[in-house]
Amino acid sequence: MGRSFNGYRRQDGLVGIRNHVLILPTSICASDTTERIAWAVEGCTSFHNQNGCSQVPKDQQLTIDTMAGFAANPNIHSVLAVSLGCEGCQNDLVVDAIRERTSKPVETLVIQKAGGSIKAVEEGTRIAKELAAAAAQEQRVPCDISELMLGTNCGGSDTTSGLGSNPLIGDVSDWLVEQGGTSVLCETSEFFGAEHVLARRAATPEIAREILRIVKDYEEYVHMFGAEMRQGNPSPGNIEGGLTTLEEKSLGCIHKGGHSPINAVYPYAAQLRPHEGLVIMDTPGNDPTSVAGLVAGGCQLVVFSTGRGTPTGNSMAPVWRLTANRVTAQTMADNMDFDASAAIYGPESMEELRERMIDDIIEVCNGRKTCAEAIGYTETALPHLCNYM
Repeated sequence: MGRSFNGYRRQDGLVGIRNHVLILPTSICASDTTERIAWAVEGCTSFHNQNGCSQVPKDQQLTIDTMAGFAANPNIHSVLAVSLGCEGCQNDLVVDAIRERTSKPVETLVIQKAGGSIKAVEEGTRIAKELAAAAAQEQRVPCDISELMLGTNCGGSDTTSGLGSNPLIGDVSDWLVEQGGTSVLCETSEFFGAEHVLARRAATPEIAREILRIVKDYEEYVHMFGAEMRQGNPSPGNIEGGLTTLEEKSLGCIHKGGHSPINAVYPYAAQLRPHEGLVIMDTPGNDPTSVAGLVAGGCQLVVFSTGRGTPTGNSMAPVWRLTANRVTAQTMADNMDFDASAAIYGPESMEELRERMIDDIIEVCNGRKTCAEAIGYTETALPHLCNYM
């Protein structure tokens, strides 16, 4: 049966499940200022940007593309871009990149021109109040579930991840693909040893080659620093949770993609397309960074499995978390949205769990806060290609 949710229809046709005004810091030097503006005005959100200056051109462009993706995410109603004034990611560069992706309202503020941080916060608060008032006029409208672009992620994995929660996510992913939506598998560093399995599911030979290429490129990048992926992956927590090799971890990770054909491979933070089925985004395995890439690509919601427990959130999109570890479901109850332990221990069947998970996700799409949102956890990290200049 077709399902629907109530979302915010944007000018570009995409649908948001949140209605934030993004106070966007174009560099680390603007991050404290944007945080204070966002705190002052209900309906606004921000994040700490550790990048934005002293970067080589390719690294800086990745940062700009990611910020533009955040702004274009359908959960964002409008944007106030704040820069210091002398950083590499100048306001005009960032705004131009935003304009290439979306026509939503964008205002700007430069701290050095405003006369310092205190005056910038005062001026930014005034602008933010105007944007928030406009956002408050938006109304939710019925939207088909096929409008959803769902990001999938895992962190703090243990044996229950590959046995229970990730296969459950895979079932939901397959269901969404059947409904005409988009589901995104990421974390390239956790494809290692399983990339050939994914490549066999590629819709075309070109996509299969892309899957193999992103894994090879990732490993070669790590080699540049005299390191091996298996030196730090699995992590100490993964090993304590029963995972013995990176290949074992990867075979559990890719269950999140279900059994659907893979229709595309996207670079980090690239604009995703709705109604595309299962796709891959080339991201690191680091949780806040991989989630940020999904959000910059346009995912309105990220489902996140964990075995050991992790509090990762995001300021622009809800992160909905599940675990199949019965102990973690109790000890990390503050951070868990869904107990999927029945996937391993029963008595519910996987089909029953899938239907309950779909119902719960739709409630979040309709506005119910996730645990991360309720406690205000919004860890966001942007990737770095090389050291600062």
